Amino acid sequence: MVSTQVKIFNSGADYLEPTDSVNQSLFPLTARVNAEDHLEIGGCDVVSLVERFGSPLYILDEMSLRTACQQYQQALNQFYGGLSQVIYASKAWNCLAVCGIVASEGLGFDVVSGGELYTAIQALDKLGINPQDNIYFHGNNKSIPELLLAIEHDCTIMVDNWAELQQLASWSQKNIKIMLRLTPGIECHTHEYIRTGHLDSKFGFDPNDLDALFKFVSERSHLNCVGLHAHIGSQIFECQPHQDLARLMVSWQQKAISYGLPISTLNVGGGLGIRYTEQDDPPSIHQWVELVSKGITSACLELGLSLPKLMIEPGRSLIGSSCVTAYTIGSSKTVPGIRKYIAVDGGMSDNPRPITYQSVYRCAIANRMSAPLTEEVTVAGKHCESGDILIRSARLPETTAGDILVVMATGAYNYSMASNYNRLPRPAAVIVKEGEANLILRRETYTDLLNQDLFPERLLEKE
Repeated sequence: MVSTQVKIFNSGADYLEPTDSVNQSLFPLTARVNAEDHLEIGGCDVVSLVERFGSPLYILDEMSLRTACQQYQQALNQFYGGLSQVIYASKAWNCLAVCGIVASEGLGFDVVSGGELYTAIQALDKLGINPQDNIYFHGNNKSIPELLLAIEHDCTIMVDNWAELQQLASWSQKNIKIMLRLTPGIECHTHEYIRTGHLDSKFGFDPNDLDALFKFVSERSHLNCVGLHAHIGSQIFECQPHQDLARLMVSWQQKAISYGLPISTLNVGGGLGIRYTEQDDPPSIHQWVELVSKGITSACLELGLSLPKLMIEPGRSLIGSSCVTAYTIGSSKTVPGIRKYIAVDGGMSDNPRPITYQSVYRCAIANRMSAPLTEEVTVAGKHCESGDILIRSARLPETTAGDILVVMATGAYNYSMASNYNRLPRPAAVIVKEGEANLILRRETYTDLLNQDLFPERLLEKE
């Protein structure tokens, strides 16, 4: 599948360039401009959604999310000759509705905390799906209560380090299904904070410990080690690191088998990037899956091994492009000869990625999609923080207070990293499909902000 070539934009409507792969689209797949010159997603007018649900507002396109799930599974069926499973890296956005949609498409879950684990369990329960073989519990510092919750529901523990492995080994009365996370030492060009495959990482066992690790596990029959896991990072556009990883993991599998471990599964992680700007050109979902599948297949052929069950863990590329965030523009400020600021009613509390990772986004004015782009402005958030800047060089029409600004590709790590900084309530989220909008996360209220607050009685006592 060939990546869509995106043209230079002259108006907001030009962002709606068709694409075959969800991760290559700036907007959700159902986005269009309606007769009112308003942005429409999932058959719902974005301006009307803001009038109904308020702003900031996350707008999740159900069709785009389902299509991404299907594209991953179709690609595995097409390119991989063995068993396979797609696991949603739910740290990208974990809530009941998102988990429910992903599970209904046949995907499993990668969870990294007790809260994510509990949410996934509850979503599966609503659908009548057993967590066993559908939830994989990651993390470099899992607590004992978290581990026990996972074991209680027959989830697979992705063991990250010796301390965790020794803790599990001490529970000899339990039959525990595990996979081992190894650090591959493979570098890729992405932000320092989201490179997880290089050796200097907090994640995974050092590959120099393989012999001791495999020997330790093989001597403990209650530890049912079924597979190996590795992950090289996030928002990756390169192909070579994944090819290197495939060869490396098959060699690890061969070594594990020599110790008598029944390694039948290789989990190569995720990391496929998405298009945040018109310059971004990530591989398509099909291209990425084909590359990984061929890498595992050729390595197994070389070493004379049967094809393992291949697991992949997409997160951002499943949900990132499926969502936009709608804001209402408020104040503006022009610094002569330097820049013009426009301020929106959200910012770093609903999207901390620009200030954390220097992430770049694109935006449009949802209530005037075809208006010519006549200004370059800086989109600022409303927080008391000079660094609360969502977009530094946004090309927009001349804006006025009350305009609806939409930021694209905000499905991954926006709500999941949202905070109450400056005591701002977190936004609402809706899911849209065929003209219907359903609230999936209600907007927090000021009362919600006080739910966990306590006021000691002694503070009422007079000195």
